[in-house]
Amino acid sequence: MTAQTSGPAPNPGLAPAPAAAGPARDAQGRPTPISSRRAMIECRGVHKYYGDYHALRGIDLTIREAEFFSLLGPSGCGKTTLLRTIAGFEDISSGVVLIDGRDMARVPANARPTNMVFQSYAIFPHLTVAQNVAFGLRRDPRSRAEKAAAVEEALAMVGLKGYGARAAHALSGGQRQRVALARALILKPKVLLLDEPLSALDRKMREQMQVELIKLQRQVGITFVLVTHDQEEALVMSDRIAVMFEGEIAQLSYPEELYSRPVSRRVADFIGMMNFLPVRILGDSDAGVRVDVPGFGEFDIPAANVSRADPGDPGPSVGFRPEAVTILSRDAPAPHRETPGVIEEVVYYGDMTYYDVRLEGAERPVRISMRNVFGRDIQDLGTRTRVSWSPGSLILFR
Repeated sequence: MTAQTSGPAPNPGLAPAPAAAGPARDAQGRPTPISSRRAMIECRGVHKYYGDYHALRGIDLTIREAEFFSLLGPSGCGKTTLLRTIAGFEDISSGVVLIDGRDMARVPANARPTNMVFQSYAIFPHLTVAQNVAFGLRRDPRSRAEKAAAVEEALAMVGLKGYGARAAHALSGGQRQRVALARALILKPKVLLLDEPLSALDRKMREQMQVELIKLQRQVGITFVLVTHDQEEALVMSDRIAVMFEGEIAQLSYPEELYSRPVSRRVADFIGMMNFLPVRILGDSDAGVRVDVPGFGEFDIPAANVSRADPGDPGPSVGFRPEAVTILSRDAPAPHRETPGVIEEVVYYGDMTYYDVRLEGAERPVRISMRNVFGRDIQDLGTRTRVSWSPGSLILFR
C-alpha cells in the first residue's frame, strides 16, 4: 500500500460527485420522489423486550432506497435499539425486519448488507488512517493493489485524499468522523447506519459535517439511517423523520410537514420551539373550529390546523412557532390581525432577536423571533408594541 506523508488542508470538503449519482434517479437524471422508490428497509410489527421492559412496541416502518432517514427522539425512546435491530446487533422479540426484500431473521450482523458508524467512531489509534479504512477488507479476496486503490477511493470520497499515512491518534474530531465513514463505505453497503455520529463535535464542525453528510449521501446513492436526539440536525439532514417516544413512532413525516403540522402537542413541543396558550373551544364552524384564546380573542382555526392532544395534557391549547407571529414597528400596518402587548425580555442572537411578549389578557408571555434585517431596530424591554398574527398560523390541540 502506497503511503503519502503530506496531505491537504485540515478541513477538506467532500470530493465532487461522480457522474453516476446513485440509483434513485429517473432516465433524465432527476431524483425520483421518495414515495415512488422501492423499499430498502421494512419493519413489520417489531417488538423488543429486555426482560419486562418493552423497548420497541409494534414498530411498522418503511425506509426507501437512497433515502436519508432519521430516527429522532429523546434518550431512552428506542431509536438506537431500533437501529441495532436493523444492523443485527439486537434480536427482535417478535415481528419481521426485511432489508432489500430479504427477511433478516437468523441473518447475523456481519452478513447483512449494512454497515454502521458508531457514536465513538471506534477508530484504532495505533493504526494509520489507511489501515483503519482497510480494516474491513482484511478477508476480502482482492489483491493488495486493489485494496489500496479502494482505500484511496474511499478517502477521496470523504475528503481525506492523501491522509492514508497519517496516524489516527493525530486526527481532529471531524477527521476521525470522516475516517469512520470511509471505513464503513469501503464495503459498499446497501444501508449505512449512523448512531449519533456528530454528537462529539463542536457546533461549527457539526454544522459543517451535516452539510457534507448530505452531499456524501447523494454522491454514493445509498440509504442512510441516522439516529439523533438533535431536532435541528434531523430537520436539516433528512428526507423523512420518524419521531419516537417510549418505543413507538409518534409521527413519520417530511421535515416541513413535521415542523408545520405536528400531529400532537408532544411532537410539537419536541420539534423546535413552540408557544402554547390555553384555549376555550366554542364549537365547530363552517370555517373550522371556533375558539377563544386569551390574548387573541375569538376566531376560527381552520380544520386543517387541528391536531390531537396527548393523554396527560393540561387541556386543549393552541400552539404557534416564534416566527409565525410578527412584532410590528410603530407605524406599520398589520398584514393580518393584531394584538397589543408588552416586551418583557429581549435575547439577541446576531441574525435573530427573540422577544418574550405578554399579550394583553394572557397569563404568560409568548416567544417571538424576529430576523435582524437591515434597518430593523432592536426593541427595548418594557416597550408597548403590537403583534400581528393570522389564525392560519395557529394549531389547535384538542
